Order: sequence, then structure tokens, then C-alpha cells
Amino acid sequence: MNNQILNNFGLIIQRERKKLKISQEELAFRAGLHRTYIGMIERGEKNITLINIHKLANALQIPLSKLFEEKI
Repeated sequence: MNNQILNNFGLIIQRERKKLKISQEELAFRAGLHRTYIGMIERGEKNITLINIHKLANALQIPLSKLFEEKI
């Protein structure tokens, strides 16, 4: 598995969360996920499913495609 992909994705999630000025806990609540799971995603420790990526995009109020178009 390419850890760089996971790390970059996590940084994108973190950046978008910080733009909204919300905590990991608030993002988790909005997405219906556990707060520790959000931390693991942001640190690049989890290879998450497309369903959870969709939940995060909705919670971050951004199009799903933005999570894949962004450059770090």
C-alpha cells in the first residue's frame, strides 16, 4: 500500500476541517464516524472506504471530487 496516498488524503481532510474551524470530534459527529477514526485518517493510518469518504465530503460541505483533485 502506498502510504503517501493515505498521508496526502489525511492532510486534505485536516486542511478542509480546519477551514471550517471544527474539531475532529465535530467532524466525526457530522460524518457519523468515531472521533478516533478521524484522527487515524488525518494521520494516514487508515485506508478508508469510498462510503466513508463520501460521508466526510458531505460533513466538510465539499464535493467528493475535491478530495481527489487537491494537491498537497
